[in-house]
Amino acid sequence: MINRRKFLNSTGKAIGSIALLNIIPGVSTAINLPPQHTVQQVIDIILKAGNLNPAAGTVDTIKAGNADQPVTGIVTTMFATTDVINQAVKLGANFIIAHEPTFYNHTDDKDLVKDNPVVKEKLDLLNRHKITVWRFHDGLHSLNPDPVGYGFLQKTGWLKYYKDEQYSIQIPAVSLQQMVQHLKKSLGIQHVRVIGDLNLQCRKVTVIPGAAGGKWQMSAVVADNPDVLIVGEVSEWETAEFIRDSNAQGRKKALIILGHALSEEPGMECLVSWLQPKLPGIKITHIASGEPFTWM
Repeated sequence: MINRRKFLNSTGKAIGSIALLNIIPGVSTAINLPPQHTVQQVIDIILKAGNLNPAAGTVDTIKAGNADQPVTGIVTTMFATTDVINQAVKLGANFIIAHEPTFYNHTDDKDLVKDNPVVKEKLDLLNRHKITVWRFHDGLHSLNPDPVGYGFLQKTGWLKYYKDEQYSIQIPAVSLQQMVQHLKKSLGIQHVRVIGDLNLQCRKVTVIPGAAGGKWQMSAVVADNPDVLIVGEVSEWETAEFIRDSNAQGRKKALIILGHALSEEPGMECLVSWLQPKLPGIKITHIASGEPFTWM
């Protein structure tokens, strides 16, 4: 995107050039401008390119804004936070593609808590700047390969160990301590939560970003028998206790909890490189929403 001043300057120069060309016989004054897409047209391009057919009840819907609005720029992110919205405004982008909810519950029910002033102010901010937010969750995970898992392996340097569309991989043995340091550095994470012996040698790794739930996480440990399970978040009374008892029973296992947003952020970053060639006339930027916690 170019800002308003640059736009006016560029437009002035273009008008001047056209005026000059108009007095030169045989010179065409046609200008080839990039095609402009509406929000709905961009969504349709994504669905067609991904061969996606949204199921009934999908959460992949517009959460705020207008489907018919021409797109001036796109931002991908995990959460359309207030800070992300303000950064989008500065970029001149009016379409945010978010992976997770904008209004603090899975279906983005704005009336989940009646008269919620935080929801009202956020909606007012979006409306004031004419920004449309579309959630791309179910569809993103339906792409092949899933950009979330693929992006995670790409950013950690483990993509070379990826086979058969599975996210249980074999890597050269490292201690749990070394793995934690690698994940923190490669993913830009300051703190992680860990269960297990820090000297445990980890070769087989199962990666389940996000919040897949205890059943999925525990089933993967039983089926894959990894040395370490890496997840976004857990219900502490489910997977965490399961791993603790596994160790107490002599089954040497480790659990690394990265944080929900931080574990899936590489997927929304990866989406930019997938989508940009399909929309050459629109600038697409990834803005990391980060984590909300301060570690004391």
